[in-house]
Amino acid sequence: MPVIKGLEWTFDTVAPVYEKLRPGYVEELYRTLFEYIPIDESSKVVEVGSGGGQATLPILKTGCELIAVEYGEQFSELLKEKFQGYHNFSVITGKFEDTAFEEGAFDLVFSASAFHWVPEKIGYEKVFSMLKSGGAFARFANHPYRDKGNPALSKEIDELYDEYYYKFHNKKRQVLTEYSEEQAQERAMIACQYGFTDIQYALFHRERVFSGKEYIQLLGTYSDHIAMEETIRTEFFSKIEDAIDRHGGTITIYDTIDLQLARK
Repeated sequence: MPVIKGLEWTFDTVAPVYEKLRPGYVEELYRTLFEYIPIDESSKVVEVGSGGGQATLPILKTGCELIAVEYGEQFSELLKEKFQGYHNFSVITGKFEDTAFEEGAFDLVFSASAFHWVPEKIGYEKVFSMLKSGGAFARFANHPYRDKGNPALSKEIDELYDEYYYKFHNKKRQVLTEYSEEQAQERAMIACQYGFTDIQYALFHRERVFSGKEYIQLLGTYSDHIAMEETIRTEFFSKIEDAIDRHGGTITIYDTIDLQLARK
């Protein structure tokens, strides 16, 4: 679903469920990242929008000093508890664009499924100023695509979205397409506008299978779904769960994960 600006607050209301159901990222992504910018105990790193820490642990395990910037208070507390055993980890609660950082001090700034909430010009210019010469910015995100192997289920879910989601948000249905290499390249090239060089990108794929109950719990972590009026959302989710139960009992999500890399 597209981002609806102004709903950043919604995630923090479902922090424990978000942490449980939102996926992490594939090992190949981190291998690609570390080949581009080696990170170790001497490195200083900032994560923008850590959420439930889905992307944090593989970076922390390098031994680097990692500062997580997280807007949500509940998420911040969750992160502190989750990674309390790491002396090299700290959390700043606040928006990235409002947080002061030393210029030219960091080896890596990364953001997983969160940087789209930061105003583009402010975000890229801030990251560029924070990085050491030769330092890297890594932006990555997961783009789920609904079950393409069960067209009857997808058709019924589309009709439910028309009846509930799009009606509530007063929008017309958007045609859902899988995230493409062209989109990944276009996103990667944004960094060129702000002085970055050595632009690279990569795509990774996986599948996830959910029961009807698990799937509506996942939907309940999306900002535009959380924002729906509760009675409407409850009925909407109930009918989606029922549709999945009637069409085989599971729904498969096809994920495309994009990674953009840029160097100062």
